[in-house]
Amino acid sequence: MLLWTLHRRRGYGLGEELGHHGDAEVAPGLVDLAVNVRRDPMPDWLSAPIMASMSTLAAYPDPGPATAAIAARHRRPPDEVLLTAGAAQGFVLLAQALRGARCPVVVHPQFTEPEAALRGAGHDVRRVVLSGDFALPPDCALPPEADLVFIGNPTNPTSVLHPAERIAALAAPGRVLVVDEAFADSAHRPGLDREPESLAERRDLPGLVVVRSLTKTWGLAGLRVGYLLGPADLIARCRAVQPLWPVSTPALAAAEACASRVAVATEREIAARLAGDRRYLVRRLRALPGVTVIGEPASAFVLVRVAGADKLRLVLRENGFAVRRGDTFPGLGPDYVRVAVRDTATTDRFVAVFHEILVGSEGKA
Repeated sequence: MLLWTLHRRRGYGLGEELGHHGDAEVAPGLVDLAVNVRRDPMPDWLSAPIMASMSTLAAYPDPGPATAAIAARHRRPPDEVLLTAGAAQGFVLLAQALRGARCPVVVHPQFTEPEAALRGAGHDVRRVVLSGDFALPPDCALPPEADLVFIGNPTNPTSVLHPAERIAALAAPGRVLVVDEAFADSAHRPGLDREPESLAERRDLPGLVVVRSLTKTWGLAGLRVGYLLGPADLIARCRAVQPLWPVSTPALAAAEACASRVAVATEREIAARLAGDRRYLVRRLRALPGVTVIGEPASAFVLVRVAGADKLRLVLRENGFAVRRGDTFPGLGPDYVRVAVRDTATTDRFVAVFHEILVGSEGKA
């Protein structure tokens, strides 16, 4: 497993657009395989409190009940929880609150918002870029001076689920370790009734901050709700740079509902079904000529390598399917695309079209 670091003071790498996200790939009439948000109908136990909250909008939002519910879910005191307007705001708060960091490091490939937030706050960012199957090696060596480190688990866009102990080994006194667990509730392991490899309940690691999102599984991208978990002093520093009333009353109602026992149990059921759909997608993709599915995907999407993927993506659009380009992620390039996991019928339609395109491109070569 190769590992290398790269320091850039200004600008991005060739072809990188850190502000590009999957929603930019979607257009009317396209089957959306670019955005990793579940589209099933909202359950009554979630929709009801959101709708009920609309009658209380004259009052300022009160984060207390939602904060207490999330703290209870993750077995933490409330002062170790901060509700945010989506996980993305959490990255911005960390970048702003920790302006004194001397050596921020982002482990790539991963979600681009942490690096974008750091750069927006004026940080010089050092990268540690994984290669091969993009799994974190057991002997991962960060720069010894790294005092602020960001890593995803499961990682977007690679769908790699790193062993929790390998990530825990990155923690060190004097270092803030930020783990993006926006997709943690999408991971499944047979026989395990909790999220595999999550560090959300770990309170023994120095400087550990876990970033969570309610966007993906519950289809709440438009509501903007997530949260930070971490030591009370770090959470207080983030709260100090957060705008007043940053999370709306409906979003707080959703957060409280999603921390309930029924929500957690339902998450595990959804993750199990997702695992079956993911296995089916991977099997179908691996049967296509010239297509490589990276590693053993563990989340709501898979990373695919195929020669000329940047051009094939455009042909797929012409044939009704939107997939996520890979070349905007540091460490990837034009031969990568990310494909969201959907139901098997959608997978069959997509693979049939993809196969025709691949066979046609071979005939033109």
